[in-house]
Amino acid sequence: MRANHPVLATKSAEDPMVRQALHQMDRMWIGFMATLAFALASSSALALDRPNSFADLAERLLPSVVNISTTQVEQSNEQVQRFQAPPGSPFEDYFREFFERNRPENQAPRPTSLGSGFIIDPSGYVVTNNHVIGEADKITVILQDDTEYAAVLVGVDAKTDLALLKIEPESPLPAVQFGDSEIMRVGDWVIAIGNPFGLGGSVTTGIISARSRNINAGPYDNFIQTDASINRGNSGGPLFNLAGQVIGINTAIFSPSGGSVGIGFATPSSIAQRVLTQIREFGRTKRGWLGVRIQTVTDGIAENLGLSDTRGALVAGVMEGGPAEVARIEAGDVIRVFDGKDISEMRTLPRVVAETEIGRMVEVEVWREGRNEILEVVIGELQENKQVAAVPSRIPKEATVGAVDELGLILAAITPQLRAEYNLGQEAAGVLVTQVTEGGPASEKGIRPGDIIVEVSQTEVSLPALVQNKVNEARDAGQRSVLLLVQTDEDLRFVALRVTPG
Repeated sequence: MRANHPVLATKSAEDPMVRQALHQMDRMWIGFMATLAFALASSSALALDRPNSFADLAERLLPSVVNISTTQVEQSNEQVQRFQAPPGSPFEDYFREFFERNRPENQAPRPTSLGSGFIIDPSGYVVTNNHVIGEADKITVILQDDTEYAAVLVGVDAKTDLALLKIEPESPLPAVQFGDSEIMRVGDWVIAIGNPFGLGGSVTTGIISARSRNINAGPYDNFIQTDASINRGNSGGPLFNLAGQVIGINTAIFSPSGGSVGIGFATPSSIAQRVLTQIREFGRTKRGWLGVRIQTVTDGIAENLGLSDTRGALVAGVMEGGPAEVARIEAGDVIRVFDGKDISEMRTLPRVVAETEIGRMVEVEVWREGRNEILEVVIGELQENKQVAAVPSRIPKEATVGAVDELGLILAAITPQLRAEYNLGQEAAGVLVTQVTEGGPASEKGIRPGDIIVEVSQTEVSLPALVQNKVNEARDAGQRSVLLLVQTDEDLRFVALRVTPG
C-alpha cells in the first residue's frame, strides 16, 4: 500500500512527517478491514438464522398437519320422550331402532368444531387440543390431500388441553418429530401451520415473544408466547422450529376481536411429550403428587419467617397420609428447591412435582425456623379429589368472644355449640372468627366470619387471648406484621396481617 501511494513514494522514508502519515493510514486500513469483516460475519449469521424463504420447510411439513372436524348429533326431546319405552321392556330396543331409522332430516349430525392437529406416528396417531374435540359424537381427520378418516379418541388431558386421536390409514403417513422446547430462546424463529377459520394448510411465521407465560388456563401453565399469526381454527396445530421439529402445540390466543393481534400461546413440547406418551400407554395422564397445600410467599410472610426474599412455595397444609407427611414436611415450611430445581415462585412447584416420576425419591430443600433443611420424599400419584363444606354467616349470641382490635377481628373459642352452628368437624381446632372489621387488616386479606385461626407466629392457639398475646409480642419486637395460619373450609393458608395500634 505504501509503495503505491503516488505522493508518499517520492518522500524520504526517514522523514518524520512521512512516517506519521504512513502510520495513520495503516491504522485506518486495519479499522476498515475489521469493520468489513464484522459486517460480513453478521450478514452470514443473519442468513443462517433467517432463511430467504420458508418454502422448502413448509413443503416438507404441510403433509403432516391435518384439519380436525367434529360433529354432534342433535336429538329432539319430544321425539325421544314419545318413543321411549320403560327400561327393561321388551319393546325398548324396538323403539330405539325405530327412532334411529325415522330420524328427520333436520336432525342429522351437524359440524360443531373445526381445528387443527398433526401426525406424530406414521401408523396414525394425531395430536390436537382437548377443547377442539370436546363432547364430539364424531371426529374426522382430514389430510392435506382431502382424504378423510374417522378418528377414535385415545385419551385427553384437560389440565394441559391435549388430546390424542387414532386413525387407520391405508399406508404409512408423514409424521413429524418433537423438538426440545427448553432450548428455545426469546427471539428464535418459529413456524405455525394450521386451519384458521377453516382455511386448511395455512403457514405463518414469527418469533418466540416470551416463555413460561401463565395465562390462568390451568395449574401447569408454562406457555410459549409467539407473534406468529394464530387465529381461531389454529388450535391443536403445531409450532415448529427451523429444523422442522414441533416445539409447541398452539392452544390459545389473546384477542379482543377474535382475530390475531400477535399474541398467541403454545403448550411447550417439554410438557406435551410426557402427557401424550402417558395417554398413549395408559389412556390417561399420571402425575406426581406431594400432598401439600401451598401459597405464595409475600413480603410480609418472608419477613415473619426470616427470609431475605420471596422465593419458594409456602406449605399451608400437609395432607394426612400423603408423601409430604411421611417425609416430615410441615405447615410453615417454605419449599425452595425440589429435586435440584429452583422453585422461584409458588406456581412452579405443582408443575415440577407433576412431571416427577411416581415412586421416585427426591430431595426437597425447605426453609424451617430460620435455616435450610434437606428432606427426602417418595413421590405419590395424584388422585382427583374435592371436598366442600358450608359455613353459615349467623353469629351465635351465646358465644364467648374476644376482640383483637389491632387485626380488626372478633374471635371465639370453639365450643360444642359453635361446632354445630358452623358445621365444624370434630377435628377442627383453633380460634373461630365471628366478626371482621370492614377495612381492617384482616378484611383486606380476605379473612371472613367462619374462618379458623389455627396458628399465630407458628404457635397453635385455642383462645382469643392467646391470639392477642402473640400480636402484642410481635408489636413489642418491632414487627410490622404477624403471621396467621387460617383455615377456610378444608383449605389452609398463611396470612401476614399488618399490626396497627389498638
